[in-house]
Amino acid sequence: MGNNRTIDTVVIGAGHAGLAMSRCLAERSVDHVVLERGEVANSWRTERWDSLRLLTPNWQSRLPGYDYDGGEPDGYRTMPEVIDFLDRYARVISAPVQTGTTVKSVSTTDQGFAVATDKGAWNCRTVVLASGACNVPRVPSLAAMVPPSVATVTAKDYRNSGQLDEGAVMVVGASATGTQLADEIHRSGRPVTLVVGEHVRAPRVYRGKDIEWWMDVTGLNDQRYDRVDDIERARRLPSFQLAGSPERRTLDLNALTEIGVKLVGRIAAISDGKAQFSGSLHNSCAMADLKMNRLLNTFDQWSSENGFDGQVEAPHRLDPTQVEAKPPLHIDLSSGRIKTILWATGYRPDYSWLHVAVLDRKGNIRHDGGIVAHAGLYLMGMQFLRRRKSALIDGAGDDARDLSDHLVAFLRRK
Repeated sequence: MGNNRTIDTVVIGAGHAGLAMSRCLAERSVDHVVLERGEVANSWRTERWDSLRLLTPNWQSRLPGYDYDGGEPDGYRTMPEVIDFLDRYARVISAPVQTGTTVKSVSTTDQGFAVATDKGAWNCRTVVLASGACNVPRVPSLAAMVPPSVATVTAKDYRNSGQLDEGAVMVVGASATGTQLADEIHRSGRPVTLVVGEHVRAPRVYRGKDIEWWMDVTGLNDQRYDRVDDIERARRLPSFQLAGSPERRTLDLNALTEIGVKLVGRIAAISDGKAQFSGSLHNSCAMADLKMNRLLNTFDQWSSENGFDGQVEAPHRLDPTQVEAKPPLHIDLSSGRIKTILWATGYRPDYSWLHVAVLDRKGNIRHDGGIVAHAGLYLMGMQFLRRRKSALIDGAGDDARDLSDHLVAFLRRK
């Protein structure tokens, strides 16, 4: 590839969001290229633990022009199956992907943008940022106070329990990642203490249907960003405590305590080798139970109003989250009992290569439903970007259709 090629649109990232956008741009006859630092579905290949399965059922893996057609619609894909699915999608839609191409910088020009890579440069009128939300682990600053005798690892680097030292593990974070890893690590024979802050509890199956079936059929997954009272808070909410197990089991805090996982409240400080926890565990769990039951009430109301009560099982409720009367408020990390801390505290995107003045003081891109605060720049694949389902594979198609329509209208105006 020569230097300074000119094209209408550069899409950065060949995950499900970038590929969905590529399909929509092709349908609208927009000349574009998709730049990918590794292979298609690179983060699925290189930044996930071995046993992970998708949290959404197979039928929900819907991309523009490409639906699930296998024999297990209610199953949950393994990581190799996810990679194969996205590889096949890229081939089916003939996506113009340039793999092994690392973007070094995106900057503005009089005509639009200059995209510099390690394989040459592109001049373009529009750019779609589809590089993902999970580039850099979000580790709290107090991690610097962990005693050197305790090993630390992030969920991005964790692959399986065999890489951990023998001995007790403290998993920090109780959303989907934290609960799944706490379960796996404890079952490996390493006692686990789970640090629990704000979380969203949900049953895997409710009234005989997957929780995502309910979110889909009731329209909750399609709720738009501009119909939410506090969209910034909605975008920060933790993910459902779910696991994509073949047994379709509910993996909540009760399931973890039943196998012996110990619960503590949100980590507040580490001082003199001691981890200190807030006394908010009871309240966090009670709030999660309350919100879950409100959600189930919404499902029940929809079922009654739409005549589905005869087609699904009877309503039921999960037992309240069980918390010991006085959870520990501190653990001596220097005692040698805790051998490893695993940070399952979320991620942040990496925009170190983006030299356009669109970042807020927290390093997030300023945008209105994926239309970035700089003409010709678009964002894909982020939490609640345009709809509640935006970060799911199933959400990329609708967002890509909307944003590609806007992008085409922008190109026609120029």
